[in-house]
Amino acid sequence: MNADRVNQETWETVGRHYLERQKPCPIPDSWDWAMYGTGPGVEVLGDVAGQRVLDLGCGSGRHAAYLADCHGALVEGVDYSTTQLQRAQHHFGHLNGVHFHHADAVDHLKAAAPYDVIYSVLGLMYVDPHQLLPALAAATQPGARLVASVLHTSVTGAGPSTTVTPRTEKLTLPGAGTLPVRMWVLAPETWERLLAEHHFTVEAIAEISPEGSESPVSCRLIQARRTHSTSPTPTPAA
Repeated sequence: MNADRVNQETWETVGRHYLERQKPCPIPDSWDWAMYGTGPGVEVLGDVAGQRVLDLGCGSGRHAAYLADCHGALVEGVDYSTTQLQRAQHHFGHLNGVHFHHADAVDHLKAAAPYDVIYSVLGLMYVDPHQLLPALAAATQPGARLVASVLHTSVTGAGPSTTVTPRTEKLTLPGAGTLPVRMWVLAPETWERLLAEHHFTVEAIAEISPEGSESPVSCRLIQARRTHSTSPTPTPAA
């Protein structure tokens, strides 16, 4: 099962679902890394005013719009879903300081000028780390920040793996059942090892879990910084 194909088809369906229903998509009042209303906020990105920032897997563009409109960042959003990018352009394409790209994340990173900050809100885990992390290293200079929220434990209680392979999860689409996705749900120490092999030093990993819920679902927020080495080490196959 090709992970890229499965994920792209699912996110095309998600975007189409919301376009057909003309779902409003305002700039958020605050920053949420995992849709639970808990955990760290935008402050973990630091002062982004005037900095080149990439939203990796930007979806509807809400977070990119928030950073550009409320914090003065120069934000680019990239996503491979045509319908999600249509939503982003419709709602936020008029804003100064934000620009959206319809592209594969790895291809975009390989061609882009270096970014000061790259972040991903629950998007990093949809791309093969063996392909994504070298591209992230190539698109950042020493000192650049990488901040990403990732799934740690699914709604079924399935925890993370130390093996770098994708697994099938279900994405709930309100009013339309569930859709399949393929994710790399990895243990924190595995993310840390992979990032180190591509010259990112992990500075913190924070837990993000819903409060007052019996659901086992939980995410992690990874905060890393690009180091000075410029020759990524090949990651051995797991």
